Amino acid sequence: MNQLRVSVATYNQVVFPHPENGILILALERKATALKDGSVYVRAQPFGGGVKILDSKSLQEIIGDIQFDSDRSKQEQDFRILIQSSQWEAVKQYCLAHLANPNDPEIESAPDRELVEEFEETIGVELQRSQYMADPMGFVIEDTPVWTENWYARGFLTVRVYRIYKVMILDAELCKLVLDISQRVSDDELGRRALENGNGRANSIVALPLERVRDGFHALPPEKRFTKIEVDHHRLDESVLAVLGNVDVPQYQRK
Repeated sequence: MNQLRVSVATYNQVVFPHPENGILILALERKATALKDGSVYVRAQPFGGGVKILDSKSLQEIIGDIQFDSDRSKQEQDFRILIQSSQWEAVKQYCLAHLANPNDPEIESAPDRELVEEFEETIGVELQRSQYMADPMGFVIEDTPVWTENWYARGFLTVRVYRIYKVMILDAELCKLVLDISQRVSDDELGRRALENGNGRANSIVALPLERVRDGFHALPPEKRFTKIEVDHHRLDESVLAVLGNVDVPQYQRK
């Protein structure tokens, strides 16, 4: 049986002009994870996450019964499913068609729920719709299967579809808070929090000039860009590439 894991998510380019100099700032979710050997792994990634399946009827007409990649995905109805590799093209086209509609009744295609949840987790703010503007930027597709690093679904070759949004923060006070927390909470401090927390994890935010992040990836040849890099002493996950728009890598097909 030749199975593929399909992971579908929204990723957000969360940006705002610096209140003092107008430079466009990219905000990323910063995560710290305590490892078994006592060390801590800290990295930054785009805001966003898995979309939920709201109505699976037409998807089941394509693939049959839904087989989730884990009990966790099943409980949360996340679009992280297992399919036959021969079904991938049809599933991909299904995703592109439905994700294009921000009010789609079959899959969650808007970025708002994840944004609200993650701003609450990272900086303790209940994000209001009036504080930001979200505009679609397109899609990123990973057609070439790779082994997933997902803790709950290890061992599956995975293909991915991302719906990308540009999220502009409009609230000046929120912009200042993001900058303050980014500067005040170091990676070391976030690591200490992860070690102290019962679940071994801690979240915060990091704010970096968007062009500096782009330049960091552009400094590498295209075939070597899909990797973790450091910008201003912060480790950025390769998934950041998905929200940069004009930084090409062989792993991504942009639409």
